[in-house]
Amino acid sequence: MATTTLEHRFNSPIQQLQGAPLPHPLPVGELWGTWQNVDAATRGIIRVVLTDANGSVGVHVYGACTPTPCDWKQVKGLAYDASVAGGPALAFTANYSFSFMDTIVTGHLEGHNLIVEDFNTFKDGSGRAAFYEKGTFKKV
Repeated sequence: MATTTLEHRFNSPIQQLQGAPLPHPLPVGELWGTWQNVDAATRGIIRVVLTDANGSVGVHVYGACTPTPCDWKQVKGLAYDASVAGGPALAFTANYSFSFMDTIVTGHLEGHNLIVEDFNTFKDGSGRAAFYEKGTFKKV
């Protein structure tokens, strides 16, 4: 009698960011779209655009700059389902690296809102403290 060996494989977040295939395509859900910060006076992130990027999430962030928003460009992020069984994506993470700062951006659906958090650390020797921001976003 022949035995069958099952291979269990776990794709870590870094492997997924480096292009390893996801186990299943992400269903389009409420997460995808353009989200605007409800605080018009924010000095942080003002807009987030989330798109399906071939089974990953495309994360495009805009910061509060004058006279026009700062375009952080689109990066490949990770989208998360509510359970291991799958389903529509309801949260994401993305990493941005600038010459002076590294930022981790996270977001999750909360009702009809997207709660976006960013964790920022400076690498330019300026002595500025790492900082955290949180915002509520509405779909436009």
